[in-house]
Amino acid sequence: MNIIASTVVFTVDDPASSRHFFTTYLDFREVLDAPDLTWLSRDDAAPDILLRRRDLERPRERTAQPVVSFAVTDLVREHARLRAEGAPVTGPLRRNPWSEWLMRLTDPNGIVVELTEWIAPGGVGPDAG
Repeated sequence: MNIIASTVVFTVDDPASSRHFFTTYLDFREVLDAPDLTWLSRDDAAPDILLRRRDLERPRERTAQPVVSFAVTDLVREHARLRAEGAPVTGPLRRNPWSEWLMRLTDPNGIVVELTEWIAPGGVGPDAG
C-alpha cells in the first residue's frame, strides 16, 4: 500500500462555524462547500479536512472527543498571533517532559486542535531568555 494523501473527517452540528475556525485561525482554504459537506485544504503537509453535517434524524453516537494534531514551527510566534486574533485557546503553551511544546485550540463544535513543536533535549524553548 502506498498512501498518497490524508483526510480527517469530522461530523459536526455546524460545519460553517468549524469552517470559519479552520480558515480564520489555521489558514485552511475552502475547496468545496456543499449543503452537508465542507472540504478544507492547505498547501503543506496538513491533511485535508472534511466537515460533515451531523444527520439530525439519527441518534447521536457516543464517540471520543475529536482531536487533530499539527506539528508546526515557531509555536511561540503562532501562540502570540492566535491570542492576538482572539482564537479560542483552550490549553496554554506548555513544555511537556518529552521535549515537546504544546498548545490547544477548540473550535465551536468541540474539535480540539493541538499545535506542537518538537525541541531537542536541552534545547532552548519559548520561555527561555
